Amino acid sequence: MKLTGPLVAFALVAPLLAQGQPSIDWSRVQAETLQHYQALVRMDTTDPPGNESLAANYLKQVLEKEGIPVQLFEAEPNRANLVARLKGSGKKRPLLVVGHTDTVRVDPAKWTFPPFSAARDGGYIYGRGTIDDKDNLAAALMTMLLLKRGNVALDRDVIFLAEAGEEADTKVGVEFMVREHFADIDAEYCLAEGGGVVRSGGRVEFAQVQASEKGPHTIELVARGTSGHGSVPRMDNPVVHLAAAVAAIGKWKPPIRLTETTREYFTRLTTFALPADAARYKAVLTPDTKAAQDAVDYFAEHDPSKASMLRSSLSPTLLSGGLQVNVIPSEAKATIDVRLLPVEDPAVFLELVRHVVNDPAVAVEYNGQNQRPDGKPARLDSEMFKAIESATVRSYDTTAIPTMSTGATDMAYLREKGIQCYGIGPATDLEDGGKGYGAHSDQERLLESELHRFVRFNWELVSGFAGAR
Repeated sequence: MKLTGPLVAFALVAPLLAQGQPSIDWSRVQAETLQHYQALVRMDTTDPPGNESLAANYLKQVLEKEGIPVQLFEAEPNRANLVARLKGSGKKRPLLVVGHTDTVRVDPAKWTFPPFSAARDGGYIYGRGTIDDKDNLAAALMTMLLLKRGNVALDRDVIFLAEAGEEADTKVGVEFMVREHFADIDAEYCLAEGGGVVRSGGRVEFAQVQASEKGPHTIELVARGTSGHGSVPRMDNPVVHLAAAVAAIGKWKPPIRLTETTREYFTRLTTFALPADAARYKAVLTPDTKAAQDAVDYFAEHDPSKASMLRSSLSPTLLSGGLQVNVIPSEAKATIDVRLLPVEDPAVFLELVRHVVNDPAVAVEYNGQNQRPDGKPARLDSEMFKAIESATVRSYDTTAIPTMSTGATDMAYLREKGIQCYGIGPATDLEDGGKGYGAHSDQERLLESELHRFVRFNWELVSGFAGAR
């Protein structure tokens, strides 16, 4: 019998009911969650330099106190990765749950609340890492503790990886773990950051589940010419040639291309969006049309993230050239942040960029930096994705939509090894990004109530998925 709707939800929780698992006192869980979450946010694990061992050692102490086996792996001093494992029957392959312990830098002068205070105000918790990624850390920690305390019988091992270096130095984190200790984290499925539930006007709209991501590359433009005195303009002035090249790239609109993930994303959006938005979402499903072009142009102005999901993107970010105001330099450089769609061929794309620049005085090359594996997108017909859909209905009473991240996550390294990875996250307000309250912002914050709902979502998802049937 094929299970659908409520039957799917019951099938996922029935194994736990059959085990006679004791009921959970969620008020006590919330108090403990807050304790651990605030402790983690108060740790300065800014990367660089990282110092992720602060968080790893804290997690180790908490987990071992509950009798959960823990290992620490360090590629460099003070930059530990933690792996904890709850053993299952082995009937199915493991589930890996990932959170990263490092955060991006801060400018304390720009924060209303100190960035490592985990201050509580108006129902929110403020601090660096509150939504990137110490929310996932706290949720994974609490899920491991509840599984252990409930003595939940598992069909598959549940592995918790608290990784270092995600923000700036993957060599000490996921790259190190995949290269040197993959056997300790090898799994069939993985849950990590990259998704989240979208709220607008205080109401849940839908949930985004990251199933694929763009590949980061860096293109460098180098214009060369003859140096000389600034009082004598030259036709081969590298600054002039570079400026024209950067302007051409800025105006270029790469081809609209759909992936399996983005096609499903826009298809599902059409089912509940307002009519005008639904028409645009439907239009992009036929990329080679004027209607699709008009829709993407609209997104570029009003919802840039959706536009970036439909094209490989190029953003000029760095310019350099010249030593003195009265000296024409012999060389000028620009750096372009490139994010390629999973279906894009990097070599073919580079040739397209060269054609757009169309200037023999400007060299166009990848510089080899900021590149990650081109991991295959996660399957949308998998047992795990269906479990996420069901848990999303139970916890948020909304639809789960597969999405492609325009940024990069460490799941790319895991997907390259064959692990089916999905990005999840708590509910955040759509308006918060524009107000400066989002990830990497100067007022990063998360609603306490949504932290607790996210913990419960994780618990129901992981226990139902990995629990013995």
